[in-house]
Amino acid sequence: MYEQEKIKPYHSHEHKREQVERMFDSIAHSYDLLNHFLSLGIDKSWRRTAIDSLSPFRPQQMLDIATGTGDFAILSARRLHPESIIGADISEGMMQIGRKKVEEMGLNDVIRFQREDCGSLSFPDNTFDAVTVAYGVRNFENLDQGLREIHRVLKPGGHLLIIELSSPRHFPIKQVFSIYARIVMPSIGRLISKDHSAYTYLPATMAAFPQGEVMQGILKKAGFNEVRFKRFTFGISTMYLAKK
Repeated sequence: MYEQEKIKPYHSHEHKREQVERMFDSIAHSYDLLNHFLSLGIDKSWRRTAIDSLSPFRPQQMLDIATGTGDFAILSARRLHPESIIGADISEGMMQIGRKKVEEMGLNDVIRFQREDCGSLSFPDNTFDAVTVAYGVRNFENLDQGLREIHRVLKPGGHLLIIELSSPRHFPIKQVFSIYARIVMPSIGRLISKDHSAYTYLPATMAAFPQGEVMQGILKKAGFNEVRFKRFTFGISTMYLAKK
């Protein structure tokens, strides 16, 4: 069991999956605002760079896991022009906001949303050319199982793209970011979202999540090859690209 799998949003006996679903339903109304505000808007450039790494492969059938309010799926549709993207999440509250955004942008013919548990996906084997997970893989209740399911639904030669927050390793960014994540982020998150646990839970999972070479090894264990990673902005975010 990985360390971040033990961390849960609330002090209850529910499984992590159920608590994460409840948490994201709770903060759905403020999630987009807080996401960009807490990253100072830098996350937008991380997302673009990550999505563009799939461009040479021209994926047509895509799955965006932990899609939330659909930002990554929308950006993928605009930059990669696939035939279809399924945005999958356990939080209906988040996806409801995503559906409204997709409709307003006229992308209903490309993007649709579907409630899914990443540990037990409903799709047949070898369905997708690419699977993406943006800032959601650390919320998996069982990381190994989730990655095996992604591997199963990918076509042979298909690609997995993960982008996730990570902890800087070098002085002084490491110390500054630690203070920001432990003190500033929870305070602002509580003020805006009104959820007193969510923005304590999120930095805690970020610090506990396996990073760099360790995550590279976990992806290989799940069956992926040609696994590489790239760190952004002093290591605050990390992108992983792997092939089935």
